[in-house]
Amino acid sequence: MPPRCSTMFADLSLPVLLALIVLAAVVILVSGLRITPLADRLADQTGLGEAIIGGVLLGAATSVAGLAVTVTSALDGYPSLSFSNAVGGIAAQTAFLALADVVYRKANLEHAAAEIANVFQAGVLVVLLSIAILGTTGPEGAVLGVHPASLILVIGYGAGVVLSRQVRQDPMWKPVETDATKLDTPDEDESTGRRLMLTLMVFGGLMLVMALAGWVLSRSASTLINRFDLSQSLVGALMTAVLTSLPELVTTLAAVRRGALQLAVGGIIGGNMFDTLFLFAADAAYRDGSIYHAVTPGDVFWLGTGLTMTAVLLLGLVLRQRNGPGRIGWESVTLLCLYAGAIAVQAMT
Repeated sequence: MPPRCSTMFADLSLPVLLALIVLAAVVILVSGLRITPLADRLADQTGLGEAIIGGVLLGAATSVAGLAVTVTSALDGYPSLSFSNAVGGIAAQTAFLALADVVYRKANLEHAAAEIANVFQAGVLVVLLSIAILGTTGPEGAVLGVHPASLILVIGYGAGVVLSRQVRQDPMWKPVETDATKLDTPDEDESTGRRLMLTLMVFGGLMLVMALAGWVLSRSASTLINRFDLSQSLVGALMTAVLTSLPELVTTLAAVRRGALQLAVGGIIGGNMFDTLFLFAADAAYRDGSIYHAVTPGDVFWLGTGLTMTAVLLLGLVLRQRNGPGRIGWESVTLLCLYAGAIAVQAMT
């Protein structure tokens, strides 16, 4: 079945399409920058802490633009664009954490942001990405209209969120504190009244704005693919995934500048965990069969890249190297090399 493209966007000229892409990217960028201090405030007002708020609420909030791209692309009949946008975003966002390590000059970020909840969530993410790989390589089937792997992803994500909070509240392992460790210290007291409600309302409003920008970006990208016969995998992994990941970049850098290191690391890992749910949404929205069996080898390549980078990050969180080359950890160097290498491979294929 040929892809379905919106008539409204199909009739637009190339300069207008490019302008819409830039405008959507700017809206996503600005909204992501505004949402970081709100997440830090919610971490204090709810008493849940930076790692949990960063991993769950901020991670989900900064992912709504990417979710809009994934669902819209699947509905329009672009399975590769939908899939590669999700898994390409995971790789890009993990690379952003390495860039944040470069910005944080006091020590290796993974050393300073010692938080067992982030370590646990990184392990959960490895499991979720492995399930997605099993979905692409296993037999095709459907339960309640979606592939069984999609249902397992939802269950696994929910269990991971619940257990992450348990790990933070009653940890069986604790990181060794050093003079470079930056602990999560609340800036304000817990609140359950009007302040909390107002913060949540503004937070939700910014999420809606980013979702709308993501929809515009998806429509523009699918129109470019259709008009110029571009690779869906290439556009998804290296254009829409990077542009919709801009909130993760700005929120991570903003959190590091605010000294909210656990929020920075948790926001990336939690956002990537949430991004695995994109595959469930894409599978449900794609009506021509299982999306896991409609993707290309290039899409699976980016899925493997995200899994490898997450494993490297997990090892860095456990090792907690104090300093490496340029006062960043070797895991950050490895992450940047892996991402650059993946781009080079994609460009050559």
